[in-house]
Amino acid sequence: MRGSGGAVSGVVVHLPRGSGGADGGEPHGDAVTLRLGPGEVARFGRGSMAIPVELRLADRAISRLAGEIRVTDDHWQLTNHSTTHSYLVENPEGAGEYLRVPPRRVGAPIPFEFSRVVLPTRGDVTISFQVFAPDHLYLDPDAMGVPWGNSTVTAYSLNETATYFLVLVALCEPRLRDQSRVAVPTTPQIVERLREHPTCGALTARAVSSHIDYLAEEKLRIGGPDSHEPDRRNGKREEIVGLALRFGLVREEHLVLLPPPAAAGGRERQAAR
Repeated sequence: MRGSGGAVSGVVVHLPRGSGGADGGEPHGDAVTLRLGPGEVARFGRGSMAIPVELRLADRAISRLAGEIRVTDDHWQLTNHSTTHSYLVENPEGAGEYLRVPPRRVGAPIPFEFSRVVLPTRGDVTISFQVFAPDHLYLDPDAMGVPWGNSTVTAYSLNETATYFLVLVALCEPRLRDQSRVAVPTTPQIVERLREHPTCGALTARAVSSHIDYLAEEKLRIGGPDSHEPDRRNGKREEIVGLALRFGLVREEHLVLLPPPAAAGGRERQAAR
């Protein structure tokens, strides 16, 4: 990584396992996660000894220096160094929404909070990596209409249309409905609870765990990366729910975002038979 970023958490770049190595590592290696602050840059491509890259993408159709990600104060930019190929930046939660970054485009601003950067290859499978932009800010709705000098931004930047927010609502649902110290739902229970939602039919336990980690580490900032021990994961969910309810980040009116409880209850009764 190059740059002079500060201590704030600009964006998180994630290269899934099997997509490539990093800093000259072996291709098809472990997953790679980079954290970039404002002013920092991460380069991606096949790389070489003479052209080091932070995200190594193992495909001969990808240039040794294919492009770079640059973080600003309020968004990130994508530069396409290819002279022949366009790159796609998809919004996985935007019903097919995407941007096309043409060859030689410098500093294309990316507005999505969660993005998938897709590069073409000669094989049947494209290569992609994910970029999370947790520092998106939203104006306090109570401050709308007042002079800009007096406006405030929210302390916790949450997108209520995102899948991670649905997971957060599902985590908080039992306590919102029961108003008591009931147990926080487990990951399998959240998968089952959201199964009837139009955008969550294919949601997996692994995806739910990733959303919980994202909420804890980036959105609510309750601690760094955890182990995968069940007791610690239960504690993380408890902390997420406690903070969300104390500060009113999830309220009763958000329950309408979830599928009707009767549908979930009916499936659970059928499974118990």
